[in-house]
Amino acid sequence: MALRKLSFVDWIFALVAVVVVVGGAVMMFGRTTPPAQHQNMGPVVPASHSDGLSESESGYRFERVVMPADRGTAVPVAFRILGGDGMPVTRFIDNQTKQLHFFVVRDDMHVFRHVHPVLDGDTWRTSVDLPDGGAYRMFAEFIPLDTKDPLHPVVLGVPFSLAGDTDLVPVPAPDASSRTESGYTVTRVDEPAALPLMSERKLRFAIRAPDGSPVEALEPHLGANGHMTGFHTMLLSATHLHPVEPLGAPLINGELTFRAVFAERGEYRLFLEFRHGGRLHTAALTVAVE
Repeated sequence: MALRKLSFVDWIFALVAVVVVVGGAVMMFGRTTPPAQHQNMGPVVPASHSDGLSESESGYRFERVVMPADRGTAVPVAFRILGGDGMPVTRFIDNQTKQLHFFVVRDDMHVFRHVHPVLDGDTWRTSVDLPDGGAYRMFAEFIPLDTKDPLHPVVLGVPFSLAGDTDLVPVPAPDASSRTESGYTVTRVDEPAALPLMSERKLRFAIRAPDGSPVEALEPHLGANGHMTGFHTMLLSATHLHPVEPLGAPLINGELTFRAVFAERGEYRLFLEFRHGGRLHTAALTVAVE
């Protein structure tokens, strides 16, 4: 059968059909997967900071140089932070007076270390006390010079393990109170119920000295009244909490407040570090997120 030669009118109708089909597809896919910046789904949810599950993030990568091999005191650790061009990055924005914060936690949350590596050429070096074996994760936290969100650092996480007999300790259930090794008591006094997911909350902690008296003021620690980091007890993701009371402000009824946004359901182990009486104290509490 011979093909009919298309007339000018036929071409016009064909062009209109193509435009309708393409336009409909664009509208359909536009409704299905709209760009995030154009969605209007109600109030903006505060950005969460819960990561450290990967050794690469936001164009940065953790490069191992010296990893812990045995348990002990002052176990050496060395690493580089590589940028998108594969070159070491050696300068970051100061974050609570430090260029880089470094954490080590065991998967049962019984071992927690927070130290600050020193730059040696293009390599960050430090040492940590690791008294027992088991599965661990280390975290490097820093704020890039070109960041658009200085309140939420980049956190890179790397797992490692130490061989040998391990004295594992169950993660404590969510509780409202904790006692430091130095005898201070820290009690959560906001509402010790489960916390909402992806919603900013203020957590208030009452700090009591060993004699039971409220701590009226804290000494500077990392340029603030205190430092708190949380770790998901199953995922081992890291969450940084920001202090509310400015440095030097008196603590009303001995209470210290932190802003927090949690990105995953489950339980978190919070480690609060504060300085009082010329010493650094660390309290650990478990909270639940639903």
